[in-house]
Amino acid sequence: MIENKLGAKRMAIVYAITGLVVFLILVLLGLVMRVAQAGMLGLPPDLFYAVMTLHGLGMVGVMYVGAYVGVWYLTAQHAKPSLGLFKFNYVLTLLGVVGLIVATLIGRFGAGWYVLYPLPFMGGWPSWAAGAAVISLILLGVSWLLGQLDIIRAIASRYGFTNGLGWNYIAGNTPKEEMPPMMVILMVAMLAGALTTVVGAAMLMLYLAKWLSPELALDPLLMKNMVFLFGHTLVNITLYFGVAAVYEMLPIFSGRPWKMNRIVAISWNLAFFLVLFAYFHHLYFDFGQPNAVQYLGQIASYLSTVPATVVTVFGIFAQVYRSNIKWSFVPLAFVLGICGWIVGGLAAVVDSTIRFNLYLHNTMWVPGHFHTYFLLGVVFMFIGVVYFLMGPKEDKLARFGLWTIAIGGYGFVTSFFVGGLMAVPRRMSNYDSLPVAAVAQAGQSTASIAVIFILLIAVGALAYYAAVFSGVKKAWAE
Repeated sequence: MIENKLGAKRMAIVYAITGLVVFLILVLLGLVMRVAQAGMLGLPPDLFYAVMTLHGLGMVGVMYVGAYVGVWYLTAQHAKPSLGLFKFNYVLTLLGVVGLIVATLIGRFGAGWYVLYPLPFMGGWPSWAAGAAVISLILLGVSWLLGQLDIIRAIASRYGFTNGLGWNYIAGNTPKEEMPPMMVILMVAMLAGALTTVVGAAMLMLYLAKWLSPELALDPLLMKNMVFLFGHTLVNITLYFGVAAVYEMLPIFSGRPWKMNRIVAISWNLAFFLVLFAYFHHLYFDFGQPNAVQYLGQIASYLSTVPATVVTVFGIFAQVYRSNIKWSFVPLAFVLGICGWIVGGLAAVVDSTIRFNLYLHNTMWVPGHFHTYFLLGVVFMFIGVVYFLMGPKEDKLARFGLWTIAIGGYGFVTSFFVGGLMAVPRRMSNYDSLPVAAVAQAGQSTASIAVIFILLIAVGALAYYAAVFSGVKKAWAE
């Protein structure tokens, strides 16, 4: 357990407040995009794609950092992650965020959150904007990699490396001192994250070399494999962080321990291997890829949803069934978050099916599934941890905010799914140029509906903020 408990809590609060503020700003940027797509606002295409890039990169980043902060603080209750590094990474993260804001909103860098090669170097924006974006992403990547390695170090120092992965449980050697299952999930997530963040860093260093020496030619398919291995895994381990927090904290409210066992250990170790290969489902249309890895992508995508999800769902039922749990804000947010994770995951599995992907590829179905498991999954888990951290008394106001976000969120993502089923393409600044009138009309109609639900999400977020910020002063002092 970390010695400076108050310092650790205060730094977690700083991270949490920053994340909440940035999240709301990014929600408003999302609102701007959907208003433009609905035809209610004339937004120049270069500005639209700059906003889209900042919104995408920002949301992935803030969800990752927010979830990481939650599990860092929980890890500190059992092991000794570095508080100094935690503070240093906050500075690196801020520098990266400021750099991205400058590159996108001022430099109009609009390559999208995937930054697929060669888009960063051929979009018409100034060269400095591409360089600022790449350097900013490198800063964020360094921060995340250092944080991942530090959590691995802390858990391994406390329990041992292989025991931290639960291999002693798999071998049938139950230790005298029981280990929280959260530790295994975090070891799996941090190892997968560290491996793929190194790949992402290598890709960004190649981008940096390309920016400094424009004559350098990179292999587009190799770059695409690298960015999706990194990005897909980053999104998945963000979800794993949130699930790990649920494993750790739900027993506080149910009064039942969530024990570590062989099944939990095997399930999450399998998740480690499967998540590394599932990203191939993003490359079905890249016919230069060997057919074997395309099939591997579908198989891994299907299997990756089974072990960890099934074990977690059974664990949730075991926690709440006849437990007389009081459904206050935190457990309610956790269970809703698990539901969002499952619904978004199922939609992702549909899209990862080769036959369905022929029709859903690059339609609005794709943002539908990742908005579902982020907005209705990670966000709920994150705000649950933050609420617990702050300890406010405004539970009714917070629950009103929670249900309002849930209603707005499900309405919002449904507009994406409906648009995808009607063949509305993604990444369109507006639908005026679409040659099929019915598709253009569907795009505008679903965007218009989405605007209403985004406003509901914003109202719910403000209610939650009003409740949670009422506890900041007390939480800071304790």
